[in-house]
Amino acid sequence: MQTNPEKHQATQRVTFLSVVVNTLLGVAKIIVGGMVGSAALIADGIHSFSDLVTDCFVLAASHYGHQGPDHDHHYGHGRIETLATLFLGSVLIFVAGGIAWSSVARLFSAAEIPPPGVWAILLTALALVSKEWLFHVTRRVARRIGSKMLEANAWHHRSDVLSTGVVMVALVGSQFGASWIDTVAAVIVGMMVGKVGWDLLWESGRELVDTALPVATQEEMRQVAKSVAGVEGIHDLRTRQSAGHTMLDLHVVVSPRISVSEGHEIGNEVSRCLRNAFPALTDLTFHIDPEDDAGEGDPSRFPGLPLRPEVEAALAERWAALDVWPEIREMELHYLEGAVTVVICLDEQSPRDSDAVIHRLEARARDIDWLSHVEVRRLAGAPYLPATG
Repeated sequence: MQTNPEKHQATQRVTFLSVVVNTLLGVAKIIVGGMVGSAALIADGIHSFSDLVTDCFVLAASHYGHQGPDHDHHYGHGRIETLATLFLGSVLIFVAGGIAWSSVARLFSAAEIPPPGVWAILLTALALVSKEWLFHVTRRVARRIGSKMLEANAWHHRSDVLSTGVVMVALVGSQFGASWIDTVAAVIVGMMVGKVGWDLLWESGRELVDTALPVATQEEMRQVAKSVAGVEGIHDLRTRQSAGHTMLDLHVVVSPRISVSEGHEIGNEVSRCLRNAFPALTDLTFHIDPEDDAGEGDPSRFPGLPLRPEVEAALAERWAALDVWPEIREMELHYLEGAVTVVICLDEQSPRDSDAVIHRLEARARDIDWLSHVEVRRLAGAPYLPATG
């Protein structure tokens, strides 16, 4: 298993290699294309420079992924990368439009396009081989470190192989007199550059509006969470993404009579299992529920039930005169189904009949609308601790 520093270094190395290759190819294509008058070769050179945008995003994502949140950015700095993606995607679309417009204008002007020559064809062949080699190198590293982001960049290199193949056909056609193929190829490459820009705009826009993960992925997350011992249900599962990272929050339903610490540890185990199953998870928040209240809305928007001080005061007012009151050792409160269940804890050696105690206590508290019912539990080995009102 690769550690995070190792993954970071591997990503940096292979991406810098891509930067060098794309820069050299872009410069060579534009220079040679200008010398031989090939619009398709110049357009493909600009396409090579556009690949640097993707490489920079990979480097930025790797960099920001190793910076923790600070006092101004509690959720990290991923949105900065998203904003940069929007800007650069827009630039690429304008560049694509400029390539297509100039190529069409050149076609209708009937300008003579000279044969590109053997050097232009050899350069294109070298570019095609170089990008195919870069595809295999990048994909091999991506699989070794388990990086989906790097694997996506590898397939982007493969798409460049296809666009360079189009240019190769155009150059060969121009060499044999079919000069119009060069202009058509330039338009096609311009459309490819535009597609890269549009994809960047679309994906970053989806992040900014907090688009959820696919439904199938959300269901997988739900099943992983439900597989944890002690989990009785999952609801209000929500996801969003930022700079290749995933954020998740969910409600975990557990038994209503377990301790707070046990319920919290069940939630911790849910978090561990989800992080192991989905490595892209960088921020996970869980809420422990004692009952399934899915679809009931935000409870903070509705009137609540009284908390312990108010409950104890109301019960003391009604029960203090009873002879069982001084024998109450503890009082547990369970907030279930919109009411409060009160569990009275008596000493194990108390001779009192539990059913009789329940009947007397409930009879004196019938006017309390938030009281569900009373239960009695026996505790061993401790002296009586009279409750105070």
